[in-house]
Amino acid sequence: MAKTLSVPVVGVVATEYRGGMPTVRAPRHAGGHGWSAVVAVAFTVAQLVLVRPGMGLGWDEAVYVSQVSGHAPAAFFSAPRSRGISLLAAPIASWSSSTELLRVYLALLSGLGLFLALRAWRGLFPVRVIAFAGALFATLWVTVFYGPEVMPNYWVAIGALAGVGCFLRVGADRRDRAALWGVGASAALMAWMRPTDAVWVVLPLFLALVCVRRWRRPRLVAALAAGLGSGALAWVAEAYVSFGGLGARLADASRIQGGLGWNIAVLDQLRGLRGQTLCRPCTGAVPPPELIAWWFALPLLAALGLVVAVRARRTACTLLPLACATTAGIPYLFMIGYAAPRFLLPFYALLAIPVADALVHLVTAPRRAWRPVAATLVALALAGHVAVQYAVLDDAVGRSTAGRENWAATASELNRLGVRPPCVVTGIEAQPVAFYAGCSSAQTQGHNANSTRADLLRTARRTPTASLATAQDGPPEYARDWPAHRFGDLRIHVAPAPRTANQR
Repeated sequence: MAKTLSVPVVGVVATEYRGGMPTVRAPRHAGGHGWSAVVAVAFTVAQLVLVRPGMGLGWDEAVYVSQVSGHAPAAFFSAPRSRGISLLAAPIASWSSSTELLRVYLALLSGLGLFLALRAWRGLFPVRVIAFAGALFATLWVTVFYGPEVMPNYWVAIGALAGVGCFLRVGADRRDRAALWGVGASAALMAWMRPTDAVWVVLPLFLALVCVRRWRRPRLVAALAAGLGSGALAWVAEAYVSFGGLGARLADASRIQGGLGWNIAVLDQLRGLRGQTLCRPCTGAVPPPELIAWWFALPLLAALGLVVAVRARRTACTLLPLACATTAGIPYLFMIGYAAPRFLLPFYALLAIPVADALVHLVTAPRRAWRPVAATLVALALAGHVAVQYAVLDDAVGRSTAGRENWAATASELNRLGVRPPCVVTGIEAQPVAFYAGCSSAQTQGHNANSTRADLLRTARRTPTASLATAQDGPPEYARDWPAHRFGDLRIHVAPAPRTANQR
């Protein structure tokens, strides 16, 4: 019979070793969710105050919202996209065009999501570590920016954080049915939002199920597989209905993203840390040290967190989120030719736990006489970090707001020129401008091609149509005879007004 050794870990759990394998047993009083709730509420307030609920919808947001909008036609939905975030926005977007209402709804929802994800880790780490991890993740500029946005990446991060925590809890106690359901629900949420990201996140979980005997539980395998399958079902079905099959959709998605393969994008991600929501093509200088120092501190603190976990004899609780963070980051650090900071949100969420554990250790481990010094140094470093994050956030919000106001102004100009619903817009930035104008968007080339020249000309004979172009590039050949109107840096070419029956 295997020996059982119990090692108490103050303020956390009792860790048992059965046959050499660690098992985490939650204490009787594993509550203390107050601090996690405080973090979630503060995160929600930060979104409402710092991200400006009135900020218009971004390009990708316009595409996602248009799928369920009651006031604008659905934009072309390309292969990499998934409809989960559209359905999440539907309770508001389907009947209201108010961006403010949509932002408030998503901010409240994202705060609740963060609280539930942190709650999944109860009993695995001290309450202070869990709440601190939530605070570290919630104070990143990219987290605050994308919490109220109609974008899927934040929700993949929440699903990853909750899913790994629930997985570990099921591994600790097979009777924890709530955690078992949490594993399935978290996997479904990730796959619902971005199926390919979900696969990368859960790879270490499936590997653990194969390699660790005590985790080979049919119900755990079933929960994880069922969650992934149910979340990705609609995406897979749409692949066969609209893209010629699953393989064709994956190939199309890879082509749109520049061709997935070995491509070191670490510098691209570094350049994006200055507040760029999209870095494509990603050129220019690397941001100054004060903007990127935290990024280099992450792996060092995560490694320290692993050392702390090994000494505390709870290695699995730290090693598994580290492994999932690694696989979540691989495609966006080494397999893609451009960068967007939001891609790494699951990476940051999973690293938050071991990083928080390491920082708590740095404050509490020194001898009592040195603890005030350690606490002061850590506090100063964190204060500087948060100040930098919010400076970057303010810059990102300002630039994004200006760009979206330009789209809205262009849409108003289109309406003034007679391009009103039902209408069609093509050319540069057609998708977001068309959404703001209440029009359909059409492209004859590029990643969003959904029409042909002949179809577009036929449409222009009966529907108000406009082509957007820069002065340098000019309009497509078929629109060169359309009357041109200058608007800022754009040239708006409006097709001749469709003839009515009396005119004919």
